[in-house]
Amino acid sequence: MDRVPVVDVGSPNDTSLVALDAACADHGFFLLAGHGLEDLVDRTWAATWRFFGADPQVKESIRRTEDRALGWFDRELTKRTRDHKEVFDFIDPDFDLERLSDRPMNQWPAGLDGFEQAMRAFFDAFADLAARTTRLVHDTLGLEATTADHCAGARSSSTVRLNHYTVGDPVPEAEQAGLNALGPTALGAHTDPGVLTLLLQDGTGGLQTLDRSGEWIDVPPRPGTVVVNLGDTTQVRTNDRYRAAVHRVVPMTTTDRYSIPLFFNPHRDAVIEPLAVLDGGAPAYRSFTWREFINGRMQDNYADVGEDDIQIGRYRVA
Repeated sequence: MDRVPVVDVGSPNDTSLVALDAACADHGFFLLAGHGLEDLVDRTWAATWRFFGADPQVKESIRRTEDRALGWFDRELTKRTRDHKEVFDFIDPDFDLERLSDRPMNQWPAGLDGFEQAMRAFFDAFADLAARTTRLVHDTLGLEATTADHCAGARSSSTVRLNHYTVGDPVPEAEQAGLNALGPTALGAHTDPGVLTLLLQDGTGGLQTLDRSGEWIDVPPRPGTVVVNLGDTTQVRTNDRYRAAVHRVVPMTTTDRYSIPLFFNPHRDAVIEPLAVLDGGAPAYRSFTWREFINGRMQDNYADVGEDDIQIGRYRVA
């Protein structure tokens, strides 16, 4: 547990901030305590278990497709192999009301009274917590207010996902023909693209992160805490001082696992580049836009397009 420090978001002390800085530089994970959201977390878990335990037709009616990127899905790819999980994705419900097209972007299951309301409450509370956590990271870096504001995340471009990791294949046997093979892990090693991710994980375990020496270390469940991992845009902006967390989930062998991440992402039109105010030497990355990056990262979610999705290495200066 010493490798993944616990920080009280309400009153961090100097010792915990030193540990946070070291963890962000080594593997990109830490735990949040003192958030005060225990009752909301309990309600969110109850709604999540209810959704994944619903009749298959309830989920099938809101299946994610290439032209409708939100809803339920059970055959997502990570680096061209299939994950051992089913998921439900939604964005800021308030942003959804703006009707960017002729239909709402979010899809909500029918017949699960209170589910949408529970997810709305979770999004509101965790988007706020993500903003507070981002400020904590920026304060640890010593960023001035103007620079920190430039690097802030935005709830309007962020996403919540409900994860259900299954023992065995999440796709019924009769539907497996022609699908990519399951990966060797429940969730393949990857980084998250955004600023940072807040994650609720149940007590099952299985989440691991890769440190700079190449060792996989556990991020074990700790009751009452929220897991935080840094994303690609934070690594770029800190010019590799902080590390986007390379993480994976090992296969479930005896019991299912559930987790709930909020992916806190930059503003849609943000330009991502190393910060000149951080003394990190010559810029290790060229500038790129968040819109370009996230579009490239999402291209293989539905089908194998013949190559891995875009990584920040594409923008590294030779």
